Amino acid sequence: SRLAVAYVKGVQGQGIGTSTKHFACNNQEVDRNNVSVEIDERTLREIYLPAFRAAVVEAGTYTVMGAYNKINGDFCNENKYLLQDILKNEWGFKYFVVSDWWAIRDNIQAALNGCDMDMPGPGCGGSAFVRDNFLPIVRSGRVSESVIDDKVRRVLRVKFALGLFDSVPCGDGAVNTPEHQALSREIAEEAIVLLKNERSILPLDRTALRRIAVIGPNARKTPVGGGSSFVTPLYTISSLDGISKACGRQIEVVFSQGCTIGGDLDAVPGSALKTPDGRPGLRAEYFANTDFSGNPAVTRTDRNVDFDWGLEEPAPGIGNDNFAVRWTGKIVAAVAGDYALSLWSDDGSRLFIDDKLVIDNGGDHGPQAKMAHMTLARGQVGKVRIEFCEKSGGACVRFGWQTPGSNPIVQAVAVAERCDAVIIVAGLNDSLEGEGVDRRDMMLPGDQDELIAAVAAANPRTVVVLMNGTPVDMCSWVDSVPAIVEAWYPGMEGGNAIAAILFGDVNPSGKLPVTFPRQLSDNPSWGNYPGDGSRVLYKEGIFVGYRHYDAHDVTPLFPFGHGLSYTTFTYGDLVVTPLDDGGCEVGFDLANSGQRAGDEVAQVYVADPSSSVPRPPKELKAFCKVTLAPNEKKRVSVKLGRDAFSFYDSGQHDWVMEPGLFRIMVGSSSRDIRLEKEVTL
Repeated sequence: SRLAVAYVKGVQGQGIGTSTKHFACNNQEVDRNNVSVEIDERTLREIYLPAFRAAVVEAGTYTVMGAYNKINGDFCNENKYLLQDILKNEWGFKYFVVSDWWAIRDNIQAALNGCDMDMPGPGCGGSAFVRDNFLPIVRSGRVSESVIDDKVRRVLRVKFALGLFDSVPCGDGAVNTPEHQALSREIAEEAIVLLKNERSILPLDRTALRRIAVIGPNARKTPVGGGSSFVTPLYTISSLDGISKACGRQIEVVFSQGCTIGGDLDAVPGSALKTPDGRPGLRAEYFANTDFSGNPAVTRTDRNVDFDWGLEEPAPGIGNDNFAVRWTGKIVAAVAGDYALSLWSDDGSRLFIDDKLVIDNGGDHGPQAKMAHMTLARGQVGKVRIEFCEKSGGACVRFGWQTPGSNPIVQAVAVAERCDAVIIVAGLNDSLEGEGVDRRDMMLPGDQDELIAAVAAANPRTVVVLMNGTPVDMCSWVDSVPAIVEAWYPGMEGGNAIAAILFGDVNPSGKLPVTFPRQLSDNPSWGNYPGDGSRVLYKEGIFVGYRHYDAHDVTPLFPFGHGLSYTTFTYGDLVVTPLDDGGCEVGFDLANSGQRAGDEVAQVYVADPSSSVPRPPKELKAFCKVTLAPNEKKRVSVKLGRDAFSFYDSGQHDWVMEPGLFRIMVGSSSRDIRLEKEVTL
């Protein structure tokens, strides 16, 4: 397991400092690597550490990764409290801690305070624990040899545990087998959340449909996320492909793009570009520095600007980091009208037309797109200059456009009007969220809100499928759309999984693992994040997520734990029995009162109405997934230990359970509580 010692903040879902990139604060570029996350001990213990403790103590993870940023003033890889006191001493972690790439700032403090391996190591810029640099430190006595011995033991334990010293090789294994593909699809199906289903518009009835419209910028592809966790799948099934396959020959499927997302605009073709001497394309000057100083190392003609170099160098002798490219020439408008222009890049890029800055996508950031609009006359020629600077990590840049023509939303509406049902596939992609880039708002990019509203007005049987990793603002259209499906980034079998949910081949059972707020300002971290550039304060404390919305009586768009089904479930006969260990056993009946087999995720919450310290109105302490046939009923039983009723006392530096009255709540979501009972423990 690769586990970062960093903590989730806000609606973005980003680990603060888990990227080598920068973010904007007060319109200035800020090095997030130096940001100190300021958090009190109780919040750290109750909210952010439990998942890491479960991975270490219960799952037995072999490695833990230290993040870039500071926690309460100390860098994660040099943080004695996190790495030594908690991870190794309190939790008994006996394997090794690895730094994130280039994340060690002080090699002595990192060595003494719990980091065991420096990455990326020799030859890649990592040098904190390299022999030539560190051996003199050990010989001087500043770091004892016993500290090094402990690190070696930890690395060897992992190698022995993985069988790397065994004489019998483990073999090559198998990739992309039918079993793998089936598992990928199953995971996607179980993760999809049915957010809304008015008039039971879903599942779609194949026998009642002759023609379906599939519309939207994510319909013809399956976004799979971005950042260092990105893996290129061997194939992807788009929503359009999956729906078409599910419809077979008896239902006509009609596609319309409707609109685009900024990073998805087609690259401006070479036929519309001219070099300064009149050839197709642009003159490209590649510099082995980031300030365009001196003579370019390489000068050539590039047909267009559409490159994804990844970690490769763009031209011989340039290197894969710390380089810059300048493209110059002319752009020629073939038709008159409004042109949408975009720059998508990792890291910074800027577009100049006739020496005027049109798009500023500058800074050191992950893949992101910015757009602008220009009205051009037919045959109009404009002078073009594009500047791109790559600092570190992956490198990509695309100069894209959307040419004038008939309004794509009008085209989509015309398609929707002649279909029996419409499926709009909208959302985000890896150019808008991922490692190294924070979203600045919750809005759907481009014209997606306008597209959804217009199509829903044209066809009352409109279903919206969202592909995204974080919540989006739906307020402008949520009331006019009868059905909404949250598909997340569903992986290589995503299109088949989405189709299975839409047509009822699979009954949805996913539940929201986060709250979807109505607007960004409803979020508990609003006003605190991203801080002042050097610190970000976790002022909300333990009142994050649903705890905040409950405590402040804020109505979310969709609550934590929410997820609908094509059947109905009833809860009854709640019995709470105190146990000798200070906990209790919770038992209740769960029945499928509908006509379809289905899975329900029953959730158990605990409230402490008479606590001596502020506590949320309720806290999730257990959940279980139950499979039920139509009209089937099962008795569900879960045990809650003392920890389910305890809070962390920062004064005692220990967990405290105050005897007394507690309220047990069981329900289908944090805002759909079906059963309640009080118990004295």
